[in-house]
Order: sequence, then C-alpha cells, then structure tokens
Amino acid sequence: MIILGTLFLGLGILGIILPILPTTPFLLLSAACYSRGSDRFYKWLLRNRYFGKYIRNYREGKGISLNIKIFAIIVLWFSMSFTSFFIVTLTIVRILLVIIAIAVTIHLSLMKTYKK
Repeated sequence: MIILGTLFLGLGILGIILPILPTTPFLLLSAACYSRGSDRFYKWLLRNRYFGKYIRNYREGKGISLNIKIFAIIVLWFSMSFTSFFIVTLTIVRILLVIIAIAVTIHLSLMKTYKK
C-alpha cells in the first residue's frame, strides 16, 4: 500500500502542473493507501506543509480555499491555452481540451470555499 500511496501522491503532484490529471482524488487515494499501509506515511502526509491542510479540509467537508481555486483555474487555463496553441494541431483535441477546462473550472467553482 505504501508503493501505491506514493504512486498516487506522485500523480497528485503532477496534477498540480498538468490540468488533465485531477489533484484531489489522487491525494485522497494516497492518504487512503497510506492509512492502510503505514501510519508513519499517513501522518506525514496529513502534516505535510503543502498537502496536509488541503487534504484535511477536503475530507472534513470544509472545501478548498479561494486562493487555491483561483490558482488552480489560472494554471488550468494557462496550460490548456499553451497546449492548444503550441502543441496540439488537431482541432478535435483542441475542442476536447476546452471542454475539459470548462468542466474543471465549473467543478472548482462549485466546490465549497474554505473560510478561515
């Protein structure tokens, strides 16, 4: 379970950079795997400076902060635009990227906003 948790953590970290990969589900899967495989890794993840608060707030139903929502949407649209203009040449793929970006933006917008 530790190996699987580490794999999901890696995918979650990639999801921060790559908008096609969802960050939150992978981080939650990582936490679930670590909770079953290693108490030490699980506690490390929940106390982690970057992911711990994010995971705890999401699991407790508090949502995500407005700053994270804004940052995620900006990174999403920047990377999708860059990919569409400079990497992808097929029109259908460009359309799919826009649909994905719209869906993720709607999903993030509808998520509960965590207020301190």
